[in-house]
Amino acid sequence: MRALHILPSIDPKGGGPMEGVRQYGLQLRTIGHEVEVVTLDDPNADYIADFPLKVHAMGPPISNYRYSSKLVPWLKENVRQYDYVVVNGLWQYHGFAAWRVMSDMHVPYFVFTHGMLDPWFKHTYPLKHLKKWLYWPWADYRLLRDATAVLFTCEEEKLLARKSFWLYKATEDVINYGTKTPPSDAEALSTVFYSAYPKLREKRVLLFLSRIHEKKGCDLLIEAFARVANLDLSLHLMVAGPDQTGLVAKLQVQAQRLGIADRVSWPGMLQGDMKWGAFYASEAFVLSSHQENFGIAVAEAMGCGLPVLISDKVNIWREIEADAAGIVNTDTVEGTEKTLRQWLSFDIEKRKQMSVQAKLSFDKRFTVEAMASSLLITIKRYMP
Repeated sequence: MRALHILPSIDPKGGGPMEGVRQYGLQLRTIGHEVEVVTLDDPNADYIADFPLKVHAMGPPISNYRYSSKLVPWLKENVRQYDYVVVNGLWQYHGFAAWRVMSDMHVPYFVFTHGMLDPWFKHTYPLKHLKKWLYWPWADYRLLRDATAVLFTCEEEKLLARKSFWLYKATEDVINYGTKTPPSDAEALSTVFYSAYPKLREKRVLLFLSRIHEKKGCDLLIEAFARVANLDLSLHLMVAGPDQTGLVAKLQVQAQRLGIADRVSWPGMLQGDMKWGAFYASEAFVLSSHQENFGIAVAEAMGCGLPVLISDKVNIWREIEADAAGIVNTDTVEGTEKTLRQWLSFDIEKRKQMSVQAKLSFDKRFTVEAMASSLLITIKRYMP
């Protein structure tokens, strides 16, 4: 089959949705399917050429809404070439444009919300939520209402979506979600990492690797780490990821104030061997997020055999807890501190056991093969 995915951007700094499309697009291609992407990116952006799937770039876009007058005409001319269409994400022009074309041409389509209907956003950003209400009834509400199916990556996401907006109506379905199996040469990849950070070779590294954003709870992690740092002087926290809002400077001031500045590293966005090396050089992955639809980095960590120390706002926390693949507590300073203290109370055998469970859980639930298979089965179930 031939598929078209519609996204506002495929910039890798944007996080999970773009990476998900890349991963299962490649997997579907290996079993004989075609996957193409239409995006509102500038066609001259460096990452366009690096994207491994065929990309139709309709940008550069106008404003944060990412409007482009090219998208609707392109869809009208080309959409019938595809067996199915998937719209990824909400709240930007690509969704409204897709709805206009698909509804007019009676083309079936699916929507991945990627956690963007989580009520956390409503409570945390009430003014932004009010702004969304101005175009919810005529744009995203209709996009979801008329979709062949709205796809969620876990049961928790589906249930939360119902609490976000009045008028919500959708044909809901849950599919597996995941990522590619990480490279397995732990020693070689760790060496790559240690060549850049030799002082960490003898440290017990706790790794945060994600976008550095308010919703990720980085401030909670810094505070909680400061409270437990003296339990083991070899503990070190690495906070890795792109900073899109200028938050790092504030977090560094916080670490300085708490007296742990020399025990926290800020390497920025890690990619390729450096990223995998960071996973393998760490003893656990930490994410105290206030809202996390799935968490590709959580799955990647598990694929590397890293126990995951997460909040109960990471929507796959139930699966992780059931598999004994990590530790789960609330998205508060106290909850994060409790998680770190629990981890530090484990002896080496207990830590190794949880590492084994993390890898087993990844293999069972979160591989890209399982994701691609689940998506195909679901799509075919709705197609005539």
